[in-house]
Amino acid sequence: MSAEAEHDETVFDVDEADFEERVLERSREVPVVVDFWADWCGPCKQLTPVLERAATERAGKVELAKVDVERNRSLQAALRIQGIPAVKAFRDGRVAAEFTGALPPAEVERFFDALVPSEADELAASGKEADLRRALELDPSHPTARLELGKQLLKRGDTDEAVELLEGARGDFVAEGLLARVALSGDPQLDSAFAAWDEGDHGAALERLQEALASETDGERKDLIRRVMVGIFTELGPEDPLAREHRRRLSAALN
Repeated sequence: MSAEAEHDETVFDVDEADFEERVLERSREVPVVVDFWADWCGPCKQLTPVLERAATERAGKVELAKVDVERNRSLQAALRIQGIPAVKAFRDGRVAAEFTGALPPAEVERFFDALVPSEADELAASGKEADLRRALELDPSHPTARLELGKQLLKRGDTDEAVELLEGARGDFVAEGLLARVALSGDPQLDSAFAAWDEGDHGAALERLQEALASETDGERKDLIRRVMVGIFTELGPEDPLAREHRRRLSAALN
């Protein structure tokens, strides 16, 4: 059976030899829940059918891998499984959620629901304006939809609607950066930085913001520029080399 055919299975057994491929690598495409069990474990026999049913009901959106700990002691030790039944959910190669013990079916359902993208999540992932608006109808507080739509509205000049949308996400670093951008609009140097941000050229955007910060004397405007840069850093992620470089330069410029 090919790897592709195997991945069509929603519920399957794994061992130490194929755990990396079937669980860690596969979890970069869909969440994979792992059930650690043993024949002698009574609670495991209660929990496993509940897990299988929950996974089958969400076929195509989540998968369930079953590990017999008696036959996979090294895997049990590596993942620090101290008691069974133990359940770990993997996403992007890492543990995203976990629990130990035989939870009631309703709690298992909630566990799976938290892993599977909602309709609003799927709509927001498309990035299309109509889908973003529909996602917000389904979930008015959806963070991705709110931020992405706000950014698109700013790009085309619908500032009032963008600000109203972003005000509802106060506290989010990207939202704060976009709102600071509104307050700074009208400065040619900064507007060129914002245009670069809109085009996905984060390097050019950050470089122009650094230049603007270096020549700015007004403390309030300096802070607004800082907020824009922090928004971009957040969008890039903490481990991004560009974000690390400019975060260091920003810290030096403000000290």
